[in-house]
Amino acid sequence: MAVFEYISGKISDITPAAVIIDKSGLGYSVQISLNTYSQIRKKEEVKLFIHEILREDNHDLFGFFDQTEREIFRLLISVSGVGANTARMMLSSFSPGDLKNAISTENVNLIRSVKGIGTKTAQRVIVDLKDKIARLGESTQFFAGQDNTVREEALSALVMLGFGKSESVKVLDKILTSEPDMGVEGLVKAALKTL
Repeated sequence: MAVFEYISGKISDITPAAVIIDKSGLGYSVQISLNTYSQIRKKEEVKLFIHEILREDNHDLFGFFDQTEREIFRLLISVSGVGANTARMMLSSFSPGDLKNAISTENVNLIRSVKGIGTKTAQRVIVDLKDKIARLGESTQFFAGQDNTVREEALSALVMLGFGKSESVKVLDKILTSEPDMGVEGLVKAALKTL
């Protein structure tokens, strides 16, 4: 059972994969999905719903813009073979609404397109979650935003998600050559399909 339900405070630092929230003089490092990043990136203060993972050697906080995204994350990590980082990758590759739709319509190929998800795991996600996910409410969508540091933010997100820097740079540069006006969210989503 989680100790924290939510955290609210001032954003001290933010990348597409993590945010540091200043609460009463303490800086909480919270891992986030690209979806949550797109919702909070221009805010000074924020409230994130928390899922806490405690292990002997680690204490991770995962933060979500709304309770629906957190619930989808919790459903995903309940599936055998889907860990917290894979679940966050899925919520960075698709909006909660798109992911919910992919599971509801049994779109194995779409789910399998996420790095680290094979056919068997994609099928398991569908079998385990189809009925549960249908009961969730409508969720938020991505909001694209342009920024001068789009490439750097996208690169930071990919590195924090576990991809190699040099490989990520090549992929991002290739995408930006054909789509120079792409925002961070679209760029990371496009790169995740290639890496």
